[in-house]
Amino acid sequence: MKISRHILADQLMRYLENRISLAELVSWAEDAMMDGAIADDDVVRDGIARLGLADVAAFGLTWEEIRTILASLGYRPKLAFEPV
Repeated sequence: MKISRHILADQLMRYLENRISLAELVSWAEDAMMDGAIADDDVVRDGIARLGLADVAAFGLTWEEIRTILASLGYRPKLAFEPV
């Protein structure tokens, strides 16, 4: 199955909701690049390539970068806060 914009956005949502770790997100992105499972879509390819570098200290992954990736995919994140 080819990774679409929706699948990439879903992975980012899973990460932001703490359902997967940064290491798992990076591993997923690296596997997608190696497997050639990316749809013929430069936006998806660029987003996944960026995520594949997120475990390198010099690159990291900021909220602004996530928002930018999501916007390029056609999504806008909404935040909600809950007391702990």
